[in-house]
Amino acid sequence: MYPAGAIVISKPIALPMKRLWLLFSQSVTVLLAALFVVSTLKPQWLQRGASLNTQGAVPVVEAPQEHYERGAPDSFRDAAQKAAPAVVSINSSKTPAQIPEGLAPWFEFFGAPSNQAQASLGSGVILSPEGYILTNNHVIEGADQIEVTLNDRRTAQARVVGTDPDTDLAVLKIDLPDLPVVTMAQADSAAIGDRVLAIGNPFGVGQTVTSGIVSALGRDQLGINTFENFIQTDAAINPGNSGGALVDTYGNLLGINTAIYSRSGGSMGIGFAIPVSTARMVLDGIVRDGKVIRGWIGVETQELNRELAETLGLGQNSGVIVTGVLQAGPGAQAGLQPGDVITSLEGQPIANVAELLTRVAALRPGEPATLEIQRQNRAASLKVVPGTRPQRNPR
Repeated sequence: MYPAGAIVISKPIALPMKRLWLLFSQSVTVLLAALFVVSTLKPQWLQRGASLNTQGAVPVVEAPQEHYERGAPDSFRDAAQKAAPAVVSINSSKTPAQIPEGLAPWFEFFGAPSNQAQASLGSGVILSPEGYILTNNHVIEGADQIEVTLNDRRTAQARVVGTDPDTDLAVLKIDLPDLPVVTMAQADSAAIGDRVLAIGNPFGVGQTVTSGIVSALGRDQLGINTFENFIQTDAAINPGNSGGALVDTYGNLLGINTAIYSRSGGSMGIGFAIPVSTARMVLDGIVRDGKVIRGWIGVETQELNRELAETLGLGQNSGVIVTGVLQAGPGAQAGLQPGDVITSLEGQPIANVAELLTRVAALRPGEPATLEIQRQNRAASLKVVPGTRPQRNPR
């Protein structure tokens, strides 16, 4: 007790606090030193998101599971996983004409076919749960047996529903349950510069996915098919890819891979695919009618250029000039004559032979159509009733 009125000065007890501060400082120093040593000798231990796998003989750093779940930022994994199950491998075989056994070696020496079966490899795309498959006509042409192998390793014998040599397309059918089906892109949705994937069975090695971009659209006059409107791409396409799928980055079908430009037989970065609009038209026509029905007017034509127009004394220097008219054909009955220049069909300008061929083929047989022509420098309009285009003999 202190007397009343006394002034008491208390002295703070500083010793315990000082000890706590020294302990904290020492701990921080030790931790920083340990962090420096680890960052110098084992920097991978500090990588964010990585984990150290010490179960094996040598510790390794593994990427986090979330990387595998979402894929790389520029990955086409989703598109490939969506479309690949519907792309099949096609193995077709053709038995040649039998040659007497004793003469077979001589025929082989001179280049004639032997008694051995001829095999062809290609690809196809499943378009409906009913088992309809679209492929190239040249993949199955003349085949006696056609075997289809799915991506899940199931196999089935296919039958030919119909072929369309003019577009080099064919429709097959298989009978298997729970078939994967490709999703078709909107017609004319492809644009130059779009990223695309080519899925098929090149060289018979198994299903392969390659990527590229759309290099050009509407390629024609290549001498590949009668009707040409190709998507050109630089995705790697090789023998065996024929009939396979060209898909967009959503996994939707843009076209059927058909041909490549190559001097060696391998990919040179120029491939051609039949657009999905043509593929859909051929599929519907073959399934519905057993064949593709196209319009036909029975004329031979040639593109009109300036030199030809000057030679013939024509004032018109664009369009298609009629060089021949089939007697009693739809064109002759409409009044078309050699020397007429066709400038438009159903109000659509005609610039070249390919345009005329495509637009005439799109006409419905029996329904009148309007042709605008130039005859001796005078405009005229004719009504033509198209017939049905004769079927082209298989190659």
